[in-house]
Formats: sequence, structure tokens, C-alpha cells
Amino acid sequence: MRVMHSALFRSLLAVALLLSYGRSTATVQELTHEQQKAFLLKAKVVSSKQTKKGVTNPFLLTLNDGTTTHEAVFQSVDERSTSMKFANGRSEMNFVDSYKYNVAAYLLAEMLGLDDLVPVYVERRWNGRTGSLSWVVPVMMDEEDRRKKNIPVPDAETWNKAMHRIRVLDELVYDTDANFTNVLISPDWKLWRVDFSRAFRLFKDVRNSDNLVRCDRQLLERLRALNEADFMQRTRSFLSKLEQQGVMARRDKIVDHFQKLIALKGEAAVLY
Repeated sequence: MRVMHSALFRSLLAVALLLSYGRSTATVQELTHEQQKAFLLKAKVVSSKQTKKGVTNPFLLTLNDGTTTHEAVFQSVDERSTSMKFANGRSEMNFVDSYKYNVAAYLLAEMLGLDDLVPVYVERRWNGRTGSLSWVVPVMMDEEDRRKKNIPVPDAETWNKAMHRIRVLDELVYDTDANFTNVLISPDWKLWRVDFSRAFRLFKDVRNSDNLVRCDRQLLERLRALNEADFMQRTRSFLSKLEQQGVMARRDKIVDHFQKLIALKGEAAVLY
């Protein structure tokens, strides 16, 4: 993938349209994740509009705490069925589509040092419904749009490393609806992975080990060190015990997969 010339790069940034997930109503000073959580939990909702993003059409809320104004995405879907058949003919047993998985994914990302790829999610009640509320990040396009338009990235090495981390997370949470519209690209070409409402299936194997090609060294160490009791305690309000056990089983498979790759190809070819 070639590097974009700086003039073309600046031009594309100048004309890029922000997606509805990525607009902010005011300039927000850099807040820590803990400050973002507090804002999402306590700030007053001053306006709302329903989006046409994804299959659940979440709401885009504008919040204000008296000092800061910012937008957040509210998703309240919580559907469960013993079986589900989709338009493409695919069927799924024990189908779940739940906002709770968004919060669980963020908590897991925090534990693994991946919270620089997943925006803050909290659970909050709004307009008579309980759902996930996520901090809106600035977005100029999603990965599906970038690929359709064949837009090259400015720094292929940094991009690929971020994508490898996202793929590890995707395999760990077993998201049956993972797609490129859920990978958002900020104006500075930072990647964000959003919308996990169809993740955390009960399977103990990863979906596709071919996606696990390279791994961040620190991420692999954090995967190895992930404490089952701590993980279960932190996510108990959002995941069932069987869902938690599925994560830990897939963690073991992912770690074992990379250990075998290292033995086969050498550490330098697998870890970065």
C-alpha cells in the first residue's frame, strides 16, 4: 500500500465529510477515559436524533455538564432468541443482540490495553430505556468506505499494526457481525473499533485463526496475564458465565496460536 502524497492527503482531509458517529458540537479539551466515563454517566441530555447507522439505528445524543458539550451514541437493543434466520440464509442458535456487549467489550479492551482502539462505553438509562452510551470520536469515514474509494493510508506500517490489534480483539470477543463499517477512521487516521452488540458468542474456538497473523508484544503479554477472576468480576453485569468462559477459552487458543507461529516463523516475524 503506497503512502499518500502530503498535498493529496491534506486535500482529502479538507473535503472529507464526518459521519454521524463522528460529529462533536463543541471543541472538547482532551479528557481522560475516567473523565469521559463521568461525563457520559452524569451530563444532561440536551438533544437527540435517531441515526441510520447499522441495523439497530441508535440515537445520537448531545450532552452538556455545564462546562462541556459533546455527543454520544445511545444503543438500547437487547434481543434474545433460541434461533434466528437471516436474509442471506444464515441461521444462528442462541442469538443475542445486546447493548451489554458494547460495555463488556470496552471493559475487556481496558484490561488488555486496547482502550485506545475502543471508545468509552458506559451503561446508562435514558428516555425510559437502559442502554450503552459511547463517547463520540471524530470520524471522516469508515474502513468500508475507504476501501470502496480505494483511498490509500498515509502510514501503512502504523495502520497495519492497529489492524492486527483489532483482529485479535475481534477473534477474542467472537463478533458475528464484525465488518468494516465498524472500523472508523478519524481525520488523523487513527482507527476506532465500535459496535459489539452481536459479540461474545459461546464458542470456545476463534472464528478464523487466519486473521491472527501478527501481534503486539504488549498485547500478547496482557492476554497471557488476563486474570479470569478479575475479568469475570468486572464483566459480571454484562456477560453470562458461559459467555465469560468462552472469552477465556478463546484467549487460551489465541495465545497458543501465536506461540506456535513464533516457533514456526520466529519472534521477529510475528511480534512487533
